[in-house]
Amino acid sequence: MTSSSGIDTGGATVPGYGQALLDRLLAGTPSNEHPLTHTAELPARKAQHAHWPDWAADSVVDALREHGVPKPWLHQIDAADLAAGGSNVVVSTGTASGKSVAYQLPVLTALASDPQATALYLSPTKALGADQLRAVTELTGATPDLSTAHPCAYDGDTSTELRRWARSHSRWIFTNPDMLHLAILPGHARWARLLRRLRYVVIDECHSYRGVFGSHVALVIRRLRRLANHYGADPVFILASATTADPGAAASRLIGAPCREVTEDGSPHGPRTVALWEPPLLREVTGEHGAPVRRAAGAEAARLLADLVVEGARTLAFVRSRHGAELTAMSTRRLLTESAPDLVDRVATYRAGYLAEDRRDLEAALSDGRLLGVATTNALELGVDIAGLDAVVVAGFPGTVASFWQQGGRAGRRGQGSLVVLVARDDPLDTYLVHHPHALLDRPVEATVTDPANPYVLGPQLLCAALELPLSHAEVGQFDAHDLLTDLAQQGLIRRRPHGWFVTPDTHPHAQVDIRGGIGHQVAIVEADTGRMLGTVEAGRAPATVHPGAVHLHRGESFVVDELHLDDGVALVHAEDPEWSTSVREVTDIRVVAVKETCTYGPVTVQMAAVEVTGQVVAYLRRLPSGEVLDQVELDMPAQTLPTRAVLYTVTPELLDRIGLTPERVPGALHAAEHAAIGLLPLVATCDRGDIGGVSTDLHADTGLPTVFVYDGHPGGAGFAERGFSRIIQWLTATRDAVQACECTDGCPSCVHSPKCGNGNDPLDKAGATALLTAVLEALGTHPPPPIRVAGSSPSAGPARAIADASRSPNSGDTGA
Repeated sequence: MTSSSGIDTGGATVPGYGQALLDRLLAGTPSNEHPLTHTAELPARKAQHAHWPDWAADSVVDALREHGVPKPWLHQIDAADLAAGGSNVVVSTGTASGKSVAYQLPVLTALASDPQATALYLSPTKALGADQLRAVTELTGATPDLSTAHPCAYDGDTSTELRRWARSHSRWIFTNPDMLHLAILPGHARWARLLRRLRYVVIDECHSYRGVFGSHVALVIRRLRRLANHYGADPVFILASATTADPGAAASRLIGAPCREVTEDGSPHGPRTVALWEPPLLREVTGEHGAPVRRAAGAEAARLLADLVVEGARTLAFVRSRHGAELTAMSTRRLLTESAPDLVDRVATYRAGYLAEDRRDLEAALSDGRLLGVATTNALELGVDIAGLDAVVVAGFPGTVASFWQQGGRAGRRGQGSLVVLVARDDPLDTYLVHHPHALLDRPVEATVTDPANPYVLGPQLLCAALELPLSHAEVGQFDAHDLLTDLAQQGLIRRRPHGWFVTPDTHPHAQVDIRGGIGHQVAIVEADTGRMLGTVEAGRAPATVHPGAVHLHRGESFVVDELHLDDGVALVHAEDPEWSTSVREVTDIRVVAVKETCTYGPVTVQMAAVEVTGQVVAYLRRLPSGEVLDQVELDMPAQTLPTRAVLYTVTPELLDRIGLTPERVPGALHAAEHAAIGLLPLVATCDRGDIGGVSTDLHADTGLPTVFVYDGHPGGAGFAERGFSRIIQWLTATRDAVQACECTDGCPSCVHSPKCGNGNDPLDKAGATALLTAVLEALGTHPPPPIRVAGSSPSAGPARAIADASRSPNSGDTGA
């Protein structure tokens, strides 16, 4: 692939339909704007077919043929063969590559050949599960041998009567990890029929199980395997994933057993033009401290979507939030009212929160051409089958390369040329990617980060497992969890007996575990006038999201919070649609509890540590859609402490003197470097900026040196800081390059400003951050020692302290908590 910027990426440029669409978009751009930073042509891929295997039931093959699979692709049969042979397997191929056939063939064959066999399907979202259930229902309805398979949904929307019927009759249950954890495993005696003859477990879109959520799911899967073994079954696991780094290892960590991988994609795909697009700076609008502001990615996406709809191109615009998707669709329709009013009704929004029948209608309308443009959240990223799209606009990097290709892969699904446009947000990572296209287009997709050994995940999950079946001493040894269970026993939650560990009678752990990573109990969001409950938020996140004055969005409606009562678990709101949004300011202090690993590089030391982060929301900003800040409103919220993991680096005063950073510039340089590093960590770790936080100070009590911390925003950590520690050079190099590449003079949201900075983005020294990061990287490259592993050591100093001198107080960066 060869790009217009001269980067050789492995193939030849073949101008086509995608390039023609891009030319038309550029023709509508004002002459004084130059948003296109890079284009690349991805060549078409030819199909690789395989023969139907001899072991497959003829009736199943016939049903698949009748439903649009005349000949299977190579990866479908490679994965199906491994599963049929008894091997756990993950098929990791691109969007629209037919991964479902890879599990439908062996599962339906098993159900057809053994009238007692059962199967389980798990998906991360109900929409995806419903889509796959519909496909399987059509196949079983066309297959006489499967008349008793009765595939059935078992999720939060399933009625009590249908749940009872599913337990008694269904041989293929379609559910999600939440229901598996909360309903099926704790009530396993009622599911003995399913568990006793469980042949296959399908885990769809398994790349989405990462961080704390993925760590919980990994342990839920181990609990499932444990109970299946108890009933005499040893199911084969078939996993489907987007293209991801080292999928076999990631899948093996997820299920706790060896897993083979199939990665060669045999499906065809048309040529694609990929364009990286940076919205221009707004000359008439400034942000904090007069910093320049870019045109919002959502507004730019709306303009592109309108232009593409006018060209007759079926287009999806992926936007990062539900509210953003609604605004993008509204803006697109407003633009079309002026230029092409007959097309206004051919643009819609698609997101979670809609009724299932409404989503199905939208999918059908987009597929058959009644809709030309749809603004959507990542609800259309996973699995749902939509064919024939001409273009995809991605408003803001979606957090991972895997998600970018999943979203971009929605275009060109019938073999024709297509266009994919990434519109950069005002964010350091987006800025870096559009100016360093190789980091996106030539980079392998990320490995999935999970840590099932995280004690804040493992402890509650072991309590759940012990309630389902007492834990044997051998099982505890496998998890190396004796000390952890001893602590739980001291809390009165579990007891050790000669033949195992038993949960105490009053312990009910399942309902207390939020596998999606919630912090604390739930706070109900209630409309005060009507008493209507709008939703919930975790107590740990409530001060930052539903504080008094916060703007709360719910299914396209806007509310403003009047009162927050944390002790009572309720936030009272009223309906209002202000022109501004709100974002909090939070001050943060950090204490090093134990240093886990240390690497010294001359004047720079890098450490991996267990830390306690104490944060307090102190104010919120009211910000217009343009990015302009109206004002800052003070708040008095309680402080909260988060035990987690952090990667940190220290520098000596001598290094700072050598690069010319005078004492008054040091806090701003560290602060700016911290903000930029937070923005770029998702480049090396499968996380979102909201998953992590940071603190910087020019003298930290626990290190005695100028220090920058970046920490996981989840109790016990989520593996993101560890990934930063292991890839410190790659991470900080990208951070330095992103700061240098930004066209602003003194710092802006595209490089060193943070939307969550507790200090109001003051002080910040962009030039100082560049000099500091360059010096740190020189030290890392000049002094590469072997790691010095320090097991469980404690810092020599006491808790970090805030010193009265403003230049000595910690700078609070983003908070993921």
